[in-house]
Amino acid sequence: MEKKALAFTLVWVLFGALAAAASEPPVSSETQACLGCHESVTPGIVADWKISRHSGTTPAEAMEKAKSERRVSARNVPENLRDSAVGCYECHSRNTDKHTDSFNHFDYTINVVVSPRDCATCHPVEVDQYAGSKKANAWGNLQNNPVYHTLVDSVIGEKSVENLTITSTPASYSTRNEACFHCHGSEVKVTGTRKVKTAMGVIEVPELTNWPNDGVGRLNPDGTKGCCTSCHARHSFSIQMARMPYTCAQCHLEPDVPAWNVYKESKHGNIFETFESDFNYTNVPWTVGEDFNAPTCSVCHVSLLVTPAGNVLAERSHDFGARLWVRLFGLIYTHPQPKSGDTTVIRNADDLPLPTTFTGKPASEYLIGKKEQAARKEKMMAVCKGCHSTRWVTDHFAEMDNTLKETDAMTLAATKLLLRAWDEGLADRENPFDEAIERMWVKQWLFYGNTARYSSAMTGAPDYIAFKYGWWGLTTNLADMKEVIQRGIELKRAEKEDRKE
Repeated sequence: MEKKALAFTLVWVLFGALAAAASEPPVSSETQACLGCHESVTPGIVADWKISRHSGTTPAEAMEKAKSERRVSARNVPENLRDSAVGCYECHSRNTDKHTDSFNHFDYTINVVVSPRDCATCHPVEVDQYAGSKKANAWGNLQNNPVYHTLVDSVIGEKSVENLTITSTPASYSTRNEACFHCHGSEVKVTGTRKVKTAMGVIEVPELTNWPNDGVGRLNPDGTKGCCTSCHARHSFSIQMARMPYTCAQCHLEPDVPAWNVYKESKHGNIFETFESDFNYTNVPWTVGEDFNAPTCSVCHVSLLVTPAGNVLAERSHDFGARLWVRLFGLIYTHPQPKSGDTTVIRNADDLPLPTTFTGKPASEYLIGKKEQAARKEKMMAVCKGCHSTRWVTDHFAEMDNTLKETDAMTLAATKLLLRAWDEGLADRENPFDEAIERMWVKQWLFYGNTARYSSAMTGAPDYIAFKYGWWGLTTNLADMKEVIQRGIELKRAEKEDRKE
């Protein structure tokens, strides 16, 4: 009897294994060859891929889903990719003629860097949306704007002091890539090849500069901008990861972009941290009140949201500014969102590549108009109304508008003090970021103003908006600037009197 039971159990185990194998999509012979080596060479990468949706479905199956449930936006996928899992070769062999990082790897031509153009094979709409965003242009917006570039060079890089004179050495590319360009992205170039000793023998691979890097505006060896793995980390490419606030928290942190810190302190963050394990992070579309009951960053800025009845509250967009009408993080004041994600094209009335003048006049020609501002604001308010009453939402946005107005006024007050310092010869205008009084001015809008604005926009982080940075910083810093300038003026007067005597 025991032998029969054992045999019966073995049959069912075998049947289950066969059924599971039958349900898994076929893997191409090329990807099988990749896995044959990399399961032992880089097992972590393979393990990540095995838990991904790419490994568990085919493009053909993905395209059969209802429009609202689809994660593949392509109308047609190349025939040779339709009926197998999306594996190593399917991603790393795209557009090899466009990639300067293509190379022969055990008789397969592959690319080191998988770029947005490659992802567009299945996700063209998402890639097109992202291409127009400020994120995709983040490297160029920092590197090619002389004002922003000067700020970067004033902050990072070696500094030395001799006879009370500070000398700055420009930061190396390595330092840049670990600092500002870690988030903004680097320019990845192929400079040749190098030999690498592996368990499979010596192989020759491309030599890449500024690598590794997963910055949002990375310049790739095929000429494209952007990096999908900034949010959908390779090789699992998880939608859950992209929807979690922890992913955005890699870059959006205090003191300059304090979104994550503010979110944690807000009621939304409180609800998320309480019920985090109860949320469903993978459903498409994402249903308000069923899949989640408090927004994460993705809810407000990216995801396709519907009501339990299936009514669309917000369309999906990989342009992260599509629902934003005002730019909280600007140099120097808040202002309407730019028309183009490439903000280097902007010229203000002083012919500087900035969205406003030093005294707050917007470069309106390069910024969205009132009609577009209203349309985007309505999109964001529709998201809020998925949980809140109309009165709650309208009053919240009215409070936010008031905060923007008042913090801009505090920035203007600090700017007038800086202009006075320049007029009095207490600092020079050549570099507006390298002297003590100028650093105080930068703190006014970059740290304290941003903190108050983010706190207001994200429905309440009272400590941040009041005494931690925020209003305490704005008020205290303004008084400190005044005192420094006053002492400087008095010292210069005293020196002048001494010379007369």
